[in-house]
Amino acid sequence: MNKLISTTTDYTAFLKSIKTRITQARISIARSVNKELIQLYWSIGKDLSEKQENFGWGKSVVERLAMDLRHEFPRNSGFSERNLWNMKRFYEEYRGNKVLQQLVAELPWGQNLLILEKINNLKARKFYLQATSHFGWSRNVLLNQIKADAYRSAMKQGKTSNFKLALPEYLVEQADEALKDSYNLDFIGIKETVHERQLENKLIEKLKSFILELGYGFCFIGNQYRLTLDENEYFIDLLFYHRFLKSLVAVELKTGKFKPEYAGKMDFYLNLLTETEKAHDDNPPIGIIMCAERDRLEVEFSLKTKINPIGVAEYKLYQKLPDNLKGKLPTSKQLIEGLK
Repeated sequence: MNKLISTTTDYTAFLKSIKTRITQARISIARSVNKELIQLYWSIGKDLSEKQENFGWGKSVVERLAMDLRHEFPRNSGFSERNLWNMKRFYEEYRGNKVLQQLVAELPWGQNLLILEKINNLKARKFYLQATSHFGWSRNVLLNQIKADAYRSAMKQGKTSNFKLALPEYLVEQADEALKDSYNLDFIGIKETVHERQLENKLIEKLKSFILELGYGFCFIGNQYRLTLDENEYFIDLLFYHRFLKSLVAVELKTGKFKPEYAGKMDFYLNLLTETEKAHDDNPPIGIIMCAERDRLEVEFSLKTKINPIGVAEYKLYQKLPDNLKGKLPTSKQLIEGLK
């Protein structure tokens, strides 16, 4: 009877389902434990920093604390004097940056320490934090990427926008950080060419995943968002609001190659948004044109004369690497596609 059960298709599927759930549970537990550990180290670093600032405690408090914790928890090597100093520095380096605080909570302590020790530039830190989380880099892989200066290689590719020309100087850097050079949309499960409305509908179905891909701060307002000018109606594919930029963000989806007329249409939409939807204390609305491919020189010339801030990005519907190689050895282009 047992042999009969083990050979049935139903039982094989049942076993596979159970094994998958166990694996997912283990991964979830590991992530949860890691997050708790990072939060613990953050809180210890915070307490040490504040106690030294408020009570004037010197360096000896760290030595004393390490000794007492080793006595109390002899099997735990995480409370050495050196690691306590790392916790204090960890807190002090990231306490003023909410975005980086969220990123560090997703990584193991070893990878966090490596980035903290090897990288001083905040933009570069953000890049390596995102890359490590996105590609699942081990500590050794991360170290090799840092030695190869993956950040500098990725930055050389650049982004395509007119933000420097169309935005106030204080907003340019923030807007550039919010725009990616390329968006990975493989989560919608499309493997072939589709019409723009089909692509839009799929993104709405997977809205949570799409917002995660857009990045931190995007809030969804609506799709096919209606604008009017006299008796004429116009519809923006997707409209968002960015909490930190304090700007409306219009997204237009194009399934083919970028065309210069797309920039003119977006410029027109942004003019309408400024007149009809922008609040008095909002910053200028921003446009993002997502297309299957683009010529950077053509984009540059198309945006030169536009008065509104517009960025042009490519999107990918599927990964080109085989499954067994994903996240192992990304090229500079892949780094940009997933992170910038």
